[in-house]
Amino acid sequence: MAKLTFKNLKDLTTQELGAKGRELRQELFHLRIQQATARLEKSHRMREIRREIARCETRITQLRRGTKATKPTF
Repeated sequence: MAKLTFKNLKDLTTQELGAKGRELRQELFHLRIQQATARLEKSHRMREIRREIARCETRITQLRRGTKATKPTF
């Protein structure tokens, strides 16, 4: 699965973002089950998925408020 970026997310609708979020949460759930049963091979994937969920939620919030996506200033 390709890594989600804000470029990819800015073209999605709120419904599509919600569906993507649910899909990612389901994948995270399965990884947590694997971790609990000591069968998890790619532990870094849990961190990636949590961040992708956060990206989706942030974009949904931006769409609801009517704000534009901006580049982070680090």
